[in-house]
Amino acid sequence: MPTYDAIVLGTGGVGSAALFELARRGQRVLGLDRFAIAHDRGSSHGSTRLIRQAYFEHPDYVPLVLRAYERWAELEARREQKLFYETGLLQIGPADGVVLSGVRASAQQHGLPIDEFSSDELRARFPQFSAPQPLAGIFERRAGCLLVEECVRGHLEEAIRWGAEHRTGVTVQKWNPRGSGVVVATDAGTFEAARLVISAGPWAAQVLADLGLPLMVRRKSVFWYAAPPEHFRHTADFPGFLVEDEAGLFYGFPSFDVDGLKVAEHTGGHHVADPLTVDRQVDVDEEKRVLTFLNRYLPKVTHARMRHSVCMYTMSPDEHFIVDRHPACDAVVFCAGLSGHGFKFTSVLGEALADLALEGMTQLPVEFLRLNRTSLRGDSHE
Repeated sequence: MPTYDAIVLGTGGVGSAALFELARRGQRVLGLDRFAIAHDRGSSHGSTRLIRQAYFEHPDYVPLVLRAYERWAELEARREQKLFYETGLLQIGPADGVVLSGVRASAQQHGLPIDEFSSDELRARFPQFSAPQPLAGIFERRAGCLLVEECVRGHLEEAIRWGAEHRTGVTVQKWNPRGSGVVVATDAGTFEAARLVISAGPWAAQVLADLGLPLMVRRKSVFWYAAPPEHFRHTADFPGFLVEDEAGLFYGFPSFDVDGLKVAEHTGGHHVADPLTVDRQVDVDEEKRVLTFLNRYLPKVTHARMRHSVCMYTMSPDEHFIVDRHPACDAVVFCAGLSGHGFKFTSVLGEALADLALEGMTQLPVEFLRLNRTSLRGDSHE
């Protein structure tokens, strides 16, 4: 039976970073994934992901995301490849709404620079956008876009350079404690390791079934539409965007390539019973909601759809991540429930998981994301 210092189950955003971090620390490590490198069957695909510092979800995320910025910069330097584009981020909504209030709170607590705009000032500064009164805007210059597949591929290729073994096309059947370590049974054989890192995305509840994690998987649609040249990333005055509207929360990116401007709804989504059989066809009602949003806020973007993709959000009850050691097996650490806003953190979450696996603790500020928090039962994170 092959034996390793550590095995990583699932090598998407989080798992690829954990595999790299463990290999970089000299561990004999194996990564296992059912799908190919940088695949589109889970949650870490779709060309781009937003990264931002003044985090409206909660100020506790800010130290983590600042560390993530450092780790992404390190990966860029290792790869000699650009992975992050500082496009800035325009956030629009009611002045006292969830988004703008949360952005202000994080910016104030952590001393982050932001620029605030009234509805009229916003339209003058960003003429591509239409923001009806009384909506307001906040612009965060240090925000931008990560190239999601290239980030995953970069972590995996760097892990392999450090000696990691990575196997795709392997389905994990079960894992069990053995002595002070674990045994992982797959359709490609059985493997043993001193430590196990579980980063299974939409499959986390299945792989960690003994914990009964209160996770729900939602199907999310992403669309790309043809747009005028002033909506492309090389235009300094067209940023990424996040809009809180009475219909929901929508987000998008400047056009990076021939696929056009990317836009999606962050709220909503259909429940997924089986991540393997998720419907990947265009949902007419979802697209109608997105087009209604574009008509209101980005009227010069056409309705000519260039591309469509489906991904999955794995939601915790409080919509915050779960990062911890397995309470019944010290050899196992895991990350789950990234709830549709986790990719930007994956570089630092990989670091935290490696710390937990090897040292049993981490200096990174992830305590508020532990399994034993009361808000996992549906209470407020506050």
